[in-house]
Amino acid sequence: MAERLEDQETPRERTNRELIELLNELRVVLPGVTVLFAFLLAVPFAKGWARVTDFQRDVFVVAVLATGVAIAFLTAPSSYHRLRFRHGDKERIVEAGNRLAIAGIAAFAVALEAAILLVVDYVLSLGAAIAAGAGVGGLVLLLWYGLPLRDRRAE
Repeated sequence: MAERLEDQETPRERTNRELIELLNELRVVLPGVTVLFAFLLAVPFAKGWARVTDFQRDVFVVAVLATGVAIAFLTAPSSYHRLRFRHGDKERIVEAGNRLAIAGIAAFAVALEAAILLVVDYVLSLGAAIAAGAGVGGLVLLLWYGLPLRDRRAE
């Protein structure tokens, strides 16, 4: 069996690579979260917002708060890195950054679900919103959590 590249790395090389990978992954997810946040910030100022139900207003607040939490968690690894990178703490930076990114992605999943529920309820109906939310929620759970956890157990 061929030796994997990761098996040939020194611990320092592995930590450096993992930090670069983490920061690159955050560069991928952050634009989606910030676009959702921008959309949500504009919603209350749009015509027709006064017609929303109490349920839609509550779902909107959940979406905004979850998006804010996601942004806080997803940008925290960069701040952590900036404040600690000269202290020989890269392994701790990677460990903390990984936890923060996972928490941020979970908060983003909540925000995404709330935004879908809000928009589909407003445009179609509550029943359609629940169906759409359940479908997208199931897909998110499968792709973002199910597959990686299944593969982790298979190791």
